[in-house]
Amino acid sequence: MGKKDLPLIVMLVAGAVTCIITFVKNYSVLGKLVSLFVVLLIFYILGSILEYLINKFEKQNEEKKKAEEQAAKEAEEKAEAERKAAEEAAKKALEESKE
Repeated sequence: MGKKDLPLIVMLVAGAVTCIITFVKNYSVLGKLVSLFVVLLIFYILGSILEYLINKFEKQNEEKKKAEEQAAKEAEEKAEAERKAAEEAAKKALEESKE
């Protein structure tokens, strides 16, 4: 059961609650059907919006994570380059001091 099923689950739970309430309050058959249809439609739309927002937030989080990983990789490469430059400068200074 994934995010794809979210609108259906929300819709069916709301429909079940509506059926129970209309049965307890003794609605007519037509009233029950109209109420159920309206509730199913509204909650399917709300579930679809919720699914869209969850997918959007997950996509943003993935993009942010990739950007952070890229920045960390670049910083690591820069530190490595600086370390190599420092080693070369130290070797050069050592060779000059020997002469």
